[in-house]
Amino acid sequence: MRRVSGILLSKMGLANPEAAHRDRPSAEENVPNRFELFLLGDGEKKVTEETDTRIPSTSVFTFNKEDHTLGNMLRARLLQSPHVLFSGYKVPHPLFSTFYLRIQTDGTMTPRQALVQACKDLVTDLGLLSREFTKEWELRKMVGESMDGGLNGA
Repeated sequence: MRRVSGILLSKMGLANPEAAHRDRPSAEENVPNRFELFLLGDGEKKVTEETDTRIPSTSVFTFNKEDHTLGNMLRARLLQSPHVLFSGYKVPHPLFSTFYLRIQTDGTMTPRQALVQACKDLVTDLGLLSREFTKEWELRKMVGESMDGGLNGA
């Protein structure tokens, strides 16, 4: 059996299976460079909109160079709007930093308007979160310094 497999390998041009294994790219070589995950290419748009003709007041937005983080935040914020009937996203493949966001509204506002409003609301919410976090962080530092000062001074 060993001889037969050696003959088959040599006929295939793989006389040394270890050498053939070395010729294959490693897993690290298959992974795209990190900058390709967030830098847009020439002529590539950050967001594109495609109107869904099967369902009224529905659009599918394609976000390039973004992932679950933004997709889930937008979906959750959109669902808080009383004019949004449906909002969902999907990532087509884990190696590509792209996601699709489907938005259906009740017709009083377009899906694009709902998305823009959700983005503005998220910016406001994240600004508030940043200010509150910074305030708490500074308070904890002050409390920690006063406690350390009292212990070290004795």
